[in-house]
Amino acid sequence: MSKNFIFKTKIKWTEGKKGKLYSLKKPSIEVSTPPEFKGPDGYWSPEDLFLASINSCIMTTFIHFAQKESFTFLSYESEVEGEVSFEEGKLIFSSVTVRPVIEVKSESDRGKAEQLIEKSERYCLISASVKSKVTILPKIEGNF
Repeated sequence: MSKNFIFKTKIKWTEGKKGKLYSLKKPSIEVSTPPEFKGPDGYWSPEDLFLASINSCIMTTFIHFAQKESFTFLSYESEVEGEVSFEEGKLIFSSVTVRPVIEVKSESDRGKAEQLIEKSERYCLISASVKSKVTILPKIEGNF
């Protein structure tokens, strides 16, 4: 049985290279061209949001599977980095690297955390939908 979902956002230009991003029942986000492309400092850019969507999807997918399998972890924190390169006459994100750090209670939980992050990599809707090569380099740690 398959189910389709529709997600919507709206953007409105405000001035210069800036705009405001909206989605129903959520706070608006001011966005702009990044400084690397002559935009102002201090605003979320499409590039930031692209990377944030991958990073947050990996985390929420991990949480989904952890809850589904009654796996308890102590903390989750992650950084993401994207490399932009010029290919076939256009700029693209050629690679994205996600570095989650997952803290577990005991050494015996390490394998399960690794299994769940690998599963998250396979099932994350966002990373599965982009052309960029997405690599996840997890670090599982704890005080044991």
